[in-house]
Amino acid sequence: MPPMADSRAAVIAALLGNTVIAIAKFFAALITGSAGMLAEAFHSVADTGNQLLLLRGLAVSRRGRSVEHPFGRGKEVYFWSFMVAVMLFVGGGALAVQRGIYALRHPHEVTNFVASFVVLAIAVVLESLSLRVARREFNRERGSRRLWRSLHSTKDTSVLVVLLEDSAAIIGLVIAGAGLMLTVLTDTAVWDGVASILIGILLGLVAVLLASETKELLVGEAATRADRSAIRAAVLSVGDVEAIGRLLTMHLGPQEVLVNVEVDLQGGLTGEEATAVVRQIEDAIRGVLPEAGDIFVESVHV
Repeated sequence: MPPMADSRAAVIAALLGNTVIAIAKFFAALITGSAGMLAEAFHSVADTGNQLLLLRGLAVSRRGRSVEHPFGRGKEVYFWSFMVAVMLFVGGGALAVQRGIYALRHPHEVTNFVASFVVLAIAVVLESLSLRVARREFNRERGSRRLWRSLHSTKDTSVLVVLLEDSAAIIGLVIAGAGLMLTVLTDTAVWDGVASILIGILLGLVAVLLASETKELLVGEAATRADRSAIRAAVLSVGDVEAIGRLLTMHLGPQEVLVNVEVDLQGGLTGEEATAVVRQIEDAIRGVLPEAGDIFVESVHV
C-alpha cells in the first residue's frame, strides 16, 4: 500500500473513533454535569473536525500539476495540518480551560459517576485502537530512529497529527477519570474543574508542538542531513563528476523532495556526454532518495 494510502487509513480510523466518542462524551456530560467530561467532549469534537481537515488536505495534495501549481499541491497536507493545530488550540484547549475555570467559580454537583466511567473506559479502548493504526504507520516510517527524533524529522504531518491527538486523548481521558475519582472520594467538584483545566493545557501544548513542526515544512524545510549526505555521496560516485557545489533541497510534500545540485564535470565532454552524465546523476540521486521528484542539475565543465 502506498504511504499516502496508509496515512489516509490512519486518519479515517481516527475520524470514525472520535465521532463515536464525541457523541458518548456529550451524553455522559449531559447526564452527569461533569466539566471534565464536557472538556473531553470538546476535545473529541475538535479531533473529529481535525480529521476532516486532514482528509481534505490529503485529497487535494494528490491533484496533478498545473500551470498555477507547477510543483503540485503536496504542501496542502502541511497547510491543513497547521490549521488542525490552530483548531486544536482554540476548539479544544481554550474551551476546556474556560469550562474548567467556570466550574471552579461556580461549583456544581456531579452525578451518575458510573455512566462517566463507562464512557471513559469505552473511549480509552476506541482511542487505543485508533492510536494503534497511527503508530503502525509511524513506526514503519521511522525504522530504528528514536521516538523524539522521529517526531521532529517526520514529513508526514497527517500521521503526526493523529499520533499526537490520540496520545493526548488517552492522557486526557486518564486526567478526566482521575478528576472524577477525586470528586467521588472528596465529595467536592473542585477536582472536576481542575481536570478540565489540565486537559485544556495538555491540548494547548500538543497544538503548539504540532504547529511548530508543521510550520517548518510549510515554509520550505530541507531534506534531512542524512539524506543530503547520501545525495552528495551518490553524486560523487558518478564518473566524470569532479566536485559538488551547492546542494539545495525542499520538501514539496510527505513523499516528494525537490533537489537542486551544482556539479563540476570533467573537461572535454561533449554536449551529449554531459547530458548522459546528468542523467546518471539523477538516477544516482533517486537511488538513495526515492522521494526525489524534480531534480535540477547545474553542470560546469572544468
